[in-house]
Amino acid sequence: MHALYLAWKYIIFNKIRTVTLVACVTLIAVLPLSLELLLNESERQLLSRAQTTPTLLGAKGSALDLVMNSLYFDDEVPELISMQAVEEVQASGLADPIPLYIRYKARRFPIVGTTIDYMDFRELHLAEGRQLAMLGECVLGANVAETLGLKPGDSLLSSPETVFDLAGIYPLKMKVVGVLRRSHTPDDLGVFVDLKTAWVIEGLVHGHADVSKVTDDTLIMQRNQNGVVASPKLLHYNEITEANIDSFHFHGDAGLYPLSAVIVIPNDEKSKTILRGRYLDKNARHQIILPEVVIDGLLENIFRIKNVLDAVILIVGLATILALLLVFALTIRLRQREINTIFKLGCSRMTIAYLLVNEILIILTLASLVCLGLLLLVNIYSSDIVRLLFIS
Repeated sequence: MHALYLAWKYIIFNKIRTVTLVACVTLIAVLPLSLELLLNESERQLLSRAQTTPTLLGAKGSALDLVMNSLYFDDEVPELISMQAVEEVQASGLADPIPLYIRYKARRFPIVGTTIDYMDFRELHLAEGRQLAMLGECVLGANVAETLGLKPGDSLLSSPETVFDLAGIYPLKMKVVGVLRRSHTPDDLGVFVDLKTAWVIEGLVHGHADVSKVTDDTLIMQRNQNGVVASPKLLHYNEITEANIDSFHFHGDAGLYPLSAVIVIPNDEKSKTILRGRYLDKNARHQIILPEVVIDGLLENIFRIKNVLDAVILIVGLATILALLLVFALTIRLRQREINTIFKLGCSRMTIAYLLVNEILIILTLASLVCLGLLLLVNIYSSDIVRLLFIS
């Protein structure tokens, strides 16, 4: 007991040395254990999102890009498909399609063009306001509303894809009509609009003044008995209101309008199998994938990287342990006069060894307490850390 007291007093006196040793031991333990906690949480979050999405239809190409864009709103936009893909799924009678068009952003948050069925599918509920009802409206995820300080009744501008938009597509001023409850999923980061609103942002649907009533001849290219052809100089509305909504119209075949993906919800397992079989033809334009399988493959690669990181941490840990042993050995050499004095006072060599061992045990105990505290914090906030670093 006396040796423990002396060891504690020595450690308290040499504060800098003690803090340095405790920090080194703590880092050796915290790094691999924290990495394990974060990877397990990222696996849980990624898989839970993928497992609740039965199948995903998109253009042939990178399945990972398709899943990451459609489920996690990643910046990488897959090759686009058209509304014909939705019509094909509906015509089959085997599943219910939910179209997605995720390409544009509003102040760095993804604009998710979809239908009201998406809200029911993801079980997203409103915290305030109402659902989409009119062209040009948007519903915000919880994080978007909190970060931008927006609420129902405010407005949000879409962002152009490039600084200089040569196509002449103006930012659309969208009216915020609702804010979703926090779901702790990527949906908290989405700006949800109707598909037609997403197409307005692209310039495929637009509204302008009635050209038959325009008096400025520079805005008219041609007038004849078949109608009036407007000049490109005719400005399009960049905000949809009750006064001008009737002027918005489609150009071209709406069946060819773009989508990034379609969430396909089969009626049952048999329907799912039949539907997947229809897209196995190598000449098919589209592919239908299982998001869970794609994410499993992604996680396998992540854990391969983790094995490399574990090996690096192990080597660094061993080097640190050797350095700590060297520090203790040098300390004993430097304390030789002190040890000799203790020996001359009548203490046995076993007591001196016990004193040194107690010092090491106290340092390890302090490091363990700090390590447990840090791991507890990582565990508590692991979901937020993963959403911040890996998903958002």
